[in-house]
Amino acid sequence: MKTIDLSNKIAVVTGGAGQLGRAICKGLAQCGANVVINYFSQKDMAESIKLEIENEYGVKAMAIKADVTDINSLLEMKELIIKNIGTADIIINNAVVQYEWKEILDQEIESYESQFKSSVLQNVLMAKVFVPDMIKKKFGRVIGINTECSMQAFPAQSAYVSGKRGMDGVLRVLAREIGKYNITVNQVAPGWTITDNSPGIDITESNIAQDFPYIDRVPLRRRGKAEEIANAVCFLASDLASFITGVYLPVCGGNVMPCI
Repeated sequence: MKTIDLSNKIAVVTGGAGQLGRAICKGLAQCGANVVINYFSQKDMAESIKLEIENEYGVKAMAIKADVTDINSLLEMKELIIKNIGTADIIINNAVVQYEWKEILDQEIESYESQFKSSVLQNVLMAKVFVPDMIKKKFGRVIGINTECSMQAFPAQSAYVSGKRGMDGVLRVLAREIGKYNITVNQVAPGWTITDNSPGIDITESNIAQDFPYIDRVPLRRRGKAEEIANAVCFLASDLASFITGVYLPVCGGNVMPCI
C-alpha cells in the first residue's frame, strides 16, 4: 500500500509559526520532510516548533525570519537554507496579513494593499526565489494556501477575496509555465478551521452577517481541523499527487464546490 513519503525532501512553510502553519510543518515532518519554519514576528513559537519537530520526528528543522513581501529577505532565507540543509523541494505559501474585515465602502485602502502583497506578491516572489532550483532538479512542489472565501465572495470579504483570487490567477499561470519541468503547482483552500484562536464552537459570523450559523451550511455539519488541512498539503506535496497540477482544492466539508 502506498503511503505519503517525503523523506529527504526539504519543505519551506511561510507563516510556519501561525495556527495553520504549525499543523502543516508538523504534518510534513511526520511524513519525513525536513522543514523550514518561516516566521515574521513569532520567533519563540517558531523555535518551539523547530525543537518539537526535531525531537518527535527526527528530521532537520530550521526557524528563519523573513518578510515574504520582500525579495531580498527571501533571498537571504534561501541562502541560509542552502548553507544548512540544501535546496528546497517543496514550498508552502501560507503566510497572510491579518486585518479587520469591513464592507467595501468602509474598508481601508491599506487592507487591499496588504492582501495584494501577502497573497499575490508573496506567491510571485517565492516562485522567483525557489523555483529556479526546482527547475535544475526537474522536481518541485508549489502549494499555495487559498480559502473557501474566494468562491463565496460574501460581504466584508472584499480585500481578502481580491488578494486570494489574484493569487489563484498567478498560481494557475505558473502551473502551465513550469509543468514541463516536473513541478506541480496547486492550492489548498481551507474552510473556517478550528484553531486555538477560533475554537470549535458554532457561532454566527457577525462580520459576514449571515442569517444562519456556519455549520448549517456545511454538508459534513462540522468545521475542519488544522490537521485536516495539513493532510491535503502533504498529499499534494507527495508522489501520490505527481499528476495533479493547477488544482484549487477546497478542504471545507463541502461548503464550497467548484463546478465544471
